[in-house]
Amino acid sequence: MIRRRRPSNSWLELGWQSWMLGVEASSVITARVMKVAAGGESAQRELELMTVEKAPAGAQLQTKLAKLGPRASPTTALDSTL
Repeated sequence: MIRRRRPSNSWLELGWQSWMLGVEASSVITARVMKVAAGGESAQRELELMTVEKAPAGAQLQTKLAKLGPRASPTTALDSTL
């Protein structure tokens, strides 16, 4: 018997990916805040790392969106950045 695969729902998939991104980001933020709250040299390094990571991440996102061009749909833009 051949099983038919359900057609994928791109909105559902996009919603799921976005939700998972939020969950994962929340976990990372929690871990980092706990490290900073503990204080010490490790906390200082973590704060420096957090600020250093932001600029390249923002530039990378802007580059991805710019490569899509102005006529890209919102779904395409979100899908390419998640």
